[in-house]
Amino acid sequence: MRLRLLTYTGVFLALAATNAPAQTPPASTTPPATATSPQTAVAPPPFATTKVDGTDNVYIFRYQGHQSMFVVTNDGVIATDPIGYLRPQAVKTYIDEIKKVTDKPIKYLIYSHHHYDHIAGGKPFKDLGAKVVAHKNAKQHLLEVKYPDVVIPDEVVDNKKTIKLGGTTLDLIYVGRNHSDNSLVMHLPKEKIIFAVDFIPIQTVLFRNLPDTASVTDWEAGLKKVLALDWDRMIPGHPYAGGRLGTKKDVQDLIGYMSDLSAEVKKAADAGKCADQAMKEVKLPKYEKWGSYETFLPMNVERYCYYWSRGY
Repeated sequence: MRLRLLTYTGVFLALAATNAPAQTPPASTTPPATATSPQTAVAPPPFATTKVDGTDNVYIFRYQGHQSMFVVTNDGVIATDPIGYLRPQAVKTYIDEIKKVTDKPIKYLIYSHHHYDHIAGGKPFKDLGAKVVAHKNAKQHLLEVKYPDVVIPDEVVDNKKTIKLGGTTLDLIYVGRNHSDNSLVMHLPKEKIIFAVDFIPIQTVLFRNLPDTASVTDWEAGLKKVLALDWDRMIPGHPYAGGRLGTKKDVQDLIGYMSDLSAEVKKAADAGKCADQAMKEVKLPKYEKWGSYETFLPMNVERYCYYWSRGY
C-alpha cells in the first residue's frame, strides 16, 4: 500500500519518503499510471477524483499539483476552487468529473482565497448557474486587479457564513490574515472535515518568503483558531506528504515550526545578522526532512527577519 501512495502523487515522491505515516488514498475514478520498469519513477496521472473515506458525498479533485473539494448533496453540488490558471482544460475536466459522480446541478463555487492559481477559470461554473462566493477582501482584491480569467464573487463572507444545501451544512470561516488576508476555512461539521488552502502545508515549510503575508503573528493566531474547530481531517489545496489528508497534529507541528523559526531568527536579528547572513546561517535540523526545506527555509528566515529587525 505504501508503493501505491507514492505512485499516486509522484511529484511528491521525495517528501512521501520521510517519516510521514503511510495512508492509502481512496479509489480514484482515473486509472493510475503504471511503471515502465522497476527503476523508473512512476508519474502520477494528470488528474484524479477521489471520494473521502468514510463519507458519502465529499470528493477531492486533483489536477496536477492542485486540489479542490466538492460536495454532492440531494439538491446540488458545492464546488470549490476551479484551479484553472493558464489551463482551461483543468476546469473542463473538473466539471466532467463532477458529472461522472452526479447529475445534480452545481449550485455554488467557493473561493478559498484570491490567488489565481486556485481560483482562475471559474466562468464555466458560472455559466452552469453556480453562485460564486468568497471572502469580502478577496472580492475587493479581484475588483482592483481585474484579472480577466477570474469571475467576481456574487456573495461575500465577513467572519462566517453558513451554506445549507440538500441536507449538507458547510461553514465558511475567516480566521484572520495568513497566506492572504482573505483565506477561508471550509468546515463540514457533520463529516468533521475542513478544506484549507496554502496556509496549512503538511510537513512542508512555508512558501518562499511568505508573499502576501501581512502578519506572521496573525498567521499563528489563526492556526490556533483552526485547532479550536471540531474536525478530524483536512483536505489541503496541494497534495503534500504523499497526498494524505491533514490532522490536528499537522497544525500543531506547523505552529511549532513557526515558533521555532521565529525564536531562531530573533536571535539572529538581535545579533545584527538580518537578513542576508541569517538566511545563510539559520538552520532548523528538526524539520530538515520536511518538504521544500532546503529551498524555502532561507526565504522563510528572510520574512521573519523583516518582523524581528524592522517590525513588519
